[in-house]
Amino acid sequence: MSPIRAGVVGTGSIGKNHARILADLPDCTFTAIYDANPDTAREIAGQYGAKPTSSLEEFASLVDAATVATPTPTHFPVASFLLQQGRHVLVEKPITENTADAHALSLLAQQKNLVLQVGHIERFNPALSALEAKLNQPRFIESHRLSPYPNRSTEIGVVLDLMIHDLEIILHLVRSPIASVDAVGIPVLSKGEDIANARIRFENGCVANVTVSRVSPERLRKIRVFQKDGYLSLDYQKQEGFFYRLANSAEPESSLFKKLLASRDESIVSEFAGRKIVREPVLIEKGEPLRRELASFLECARTGIQPKVTGHQATAALDLALQITRQIESL
Repeated sequence: MSPIRAGVVGTGSIGKNHARILADLPDCTFTAIYDANPDTAREIAGQYGAKPTSSLEEFASLVDAATVATPTPTHFPVASFLLQQGRHVLVEKPITENTADAHALSLLAQQKNLVLQVGHIERFNPALSALEAKLNQPRFIESHRLSPYPNRSTEIGVVLDLMIHDLEIILHLVRSPIASVDAVGIPVLSKGEDIANARIRFENGCVANVTVSRVSPERLRKIRVFQKDGYLSLDYQKQEGFFYRLANSAEPESSLFKKLLASRDESIVSEFAGRKIVREPVLIEKGEPLRRELASFLECARTGIQPKVTGHQATAALDLALQITRQIESL
């Protein structure tokens, strides 16, 4: 099978990384770049051996699959044009500005029998894969995503910029209709909210508490999932995690538990009300999430398999994010 021809539309802070990875992926020929700034297109294309194009039409003629890393208001016109030209598309999150356009984009990809993947990158974080392996009916989820002011994506608030990552993951993990949403947020440096919190109740009883900020002095991307047999604590940024659980009556006889006891590490084994709590490291095979995401997109484009984050899934996350945004704006 010949290598798939791939290109990038938009080479800002995110698109530059798309170009870097696509130029390095096997079974891929990085052929073209289109950017509204011709100088930027020439610079990035020169670094990676691609052709800087002067129009979307020229760009589309040189690729089989494209990633779209342009500002959110342009996602729909750019992605829909490429799909109309018969090109597979990965569009960065949020999929579009509104759910009507998101539904239209998903329908167009379906009609054209093309792959439409949305760049919810945390779904490709190895920490999340490790969490899913131990997941068992989550009852409470708590997530924090903090970062310094980005000086990009300021045309949207922090809910659509950052929280949408966690909303998509939570919808994926819980898989239950939403019963209610209670949200608050405030602007600091932007017109829209820069700090926000949402408490989401699901019909199956699970509750999720989500906090985001893009005016924090530190970077933090963590999630904790509580379930009947213990809780999982994961750090997306460090790609590490731990599972905390009560030791059962047979546990002291196991070689694992003896090893933990022998370590005398209070962070691994602790005692509460006469019961021992075990902290087990979650095995994570570390890797760059964006590389995994783009490699998966190209594989979907080659084979026609469904992407991990489809247009429909991204639309559900967008719908929830917009609901939270409207509630914040009404305060």
